[in-house]
Amino acid sequence: MTKSFTQSDLIRYVYQEMTEEENETITKALKEDPKLMQEYINLLSTVETLDQLFLEPSESIVCAIKKRARSRGLEKV
Repeated sequence: MTKSFTQSDLIRYVYQEMTEEENETITKALKEDPKLMQEYINLLSTVETLDQLFLEPSESIVCAIKKRARSRGLEKV
């Protein structure tokens, strides 16, 4: 019987959160199932893109936080 893998399984595989047995099973399935392999490749691409994002608050948010801190006497914190 062939085990079906979910998106959650692939995410756990990417982040190395599987047991050794699960890891071996999904590795074998990836070699045998081109559709699953494509899903895995797509997931890797998404993870790589997310890892490259650099997020920071907008200037207006920073100003609002500073203004609120000054109004409460917290500007030196």
